[in-house]
Amino acid sequence: MHIPSLIEKKRDGRSLTHAEIKALIDGFTSGKIPDYQMSALAMAIYFSGMSNDETTSLTRAMLESGDSLDYPSKGTRRVVDKHSTGGIGDKVSLVLAPLLACDTELIIPMISGRGLGITGGTLDKLESIPGFNVNLSKEAALAQIDKTGVVMMGQTADIAPADKKLYALRDVTATVPSQPLIVASIMSKKLAESLDHLVLDVKFGSGAFMQTEAEALSLGTAMQEVGEMMGVKTQVAYNPMNQPLGHTVGNALEVSEAITTLRGGGPDDLVNITLDLAVKLSNQPRTRLNEWLTKGNAYAKFLEIVEQQGGSPEQMEKFSDLHTARIKKDLKATASGNIKCVDAAAAGRASLQLGAGRQRADDDIDFSVGLSNIRKVGERINAGEPLLTVHAASPECADAACIKLDSAIRIE
Repeated sequence: MHIPSLIEKKRDGRSLTHAEIKALIDGFTSGKIPDYQMSALAMAIYFSGMSNDETTSLTRAMLESGDSLDYPSKGTRRVVDKHSTGGIGDKVSLVLAPLLACDTELIIPMISGRGLGITGGTLDKLESIPGFNVNLSKEAALAQIDKTGVVMMGQTADIAPADKKLYALRDVTATVPSQPLIVASIMSKKLAESLDHLVLDVKFGSGAFMQTEAEALSLGTAMQEVGEMMGVKTQVAYNPMNQPLGHTVGNALEVSEAITTLRGGGPDDLVNITLDLAVKLSNQPRTRLNEWLTKGNAYAKFLEIVEQQGGSPEQMEKFSDLHTARIKKDLKATASGNIKCVDAAAAGRASLQLGAGRQRADDDIDFSVGLSNIRKVGERINAGEPLLTVHAASPECADAACIKLDSAIRIE
């Protein structure tokens, strides 16, 4: 096919056929289509958009650019997973995967990502567990699923390679926010898990990529339509992200809170959203799922995952002692009243600047830094009481974070 003509066709707002989209993705993945032509196409898609049929064709072509997981010993079990569009303090996957794995009727092949912008990534959090290996081969992942029913891993080089290559171009050509490209990127990776059922946790608010509920609804609807068109039961849950989820932000701090939750003592907002998602994916009643959290079943499954993927279950009993920041500083309330706002975006930026995330792809992460004991909107607080605790590598970093966060919390 004449590639400039296809770029021109999309530039002018016309629809590409499935064959044309497949030829473009196959050519780009193999290296026959150069980066500059695919960059031009991405910009044309950014401005002209894509129909549902085109977005589904793009997703399918990206999915078919690599391998998919298969399950020879699946039997009657259903393959399920969830995807979150990202939020501040969102450690739901750490709790949800082992909870769902308590249901012997399910297989959970959870392929996750790293932190992006101010939002944390499940893989970075898991890697704060000493020895935990997220870089499993397809064969190792399937072997673990046979043993435990669940795996928590990163995208392999053979899963949707077109997505990895295209995302690198989008990142440097200002085309990341294109909804069709977002949908195809997310869904091609998730559908490579050969799912029967997918739940999408779409966040909106100051600490999410989708700032408004209308934007979230648009993205969620588009992803749901693609999933259904490709034969996967797809549901969407919409959740606000104007304050951090739970009481912690930062890799090891969030793992500690997830462990507390798996042992029956987690914060209400984290427990509720986890159960909301679990009840969509499992046929078990909410009461049974909650019992698995409160009675230790989910925690036992988490320890099993840790052991299978190279970590030490014994270390989980004292995990909070493994990563201790050099400086801990309380940010104290200067007035008494009710907490009206704890800005999630500000918390995310502060955590990023403390070293909990990457500002460049090759940045190292400090697993120990972040925020803990974050008070929630609606709580009553007295002047002098802590609003949160900053975990930092130096006094200067702690002071800078407190200055930024002080203006992000409103008390009336």
